[in-house]
Amino acid sequence: MPKREQLEELLKSDPDDIFLQYGLAMAYVSEGNTAKGLEQLVNVIENNPDYVAAYFQRGQLLADQGETDAARDIVARGIEVARRVGDAHAESEMTGFLEML
Repeated sequence: MPKREQLEELLKSDPDDIFLQYGLAMAYVSEGNTAKGLEQLVNVIENNPDYVAAYFQRGQLLADQGETDAARDIVARGIEVARRVGDAHAESEMTGFLEML
């Protein structure tokens, strides 16, 4: 069974597991389904606004698709969240990425 399908099955029994939700987003992306991955990252952020990695991944995917303004916006939001939750490493990575955009 592919990883995505395994994650979907696990989410049936624990739909609020944010780690599984994020993993599903990344599984979609690794399968080449960027649109579904982006959609799932939106769900992750809506369900857990403090899940910093989702902002960075979403920003990178948007930038890869040429949506630079949207990427800047989501990464800037992610930087604010990283500061608020005390994730200096993610803040630094996203700040560097934002400067490159």
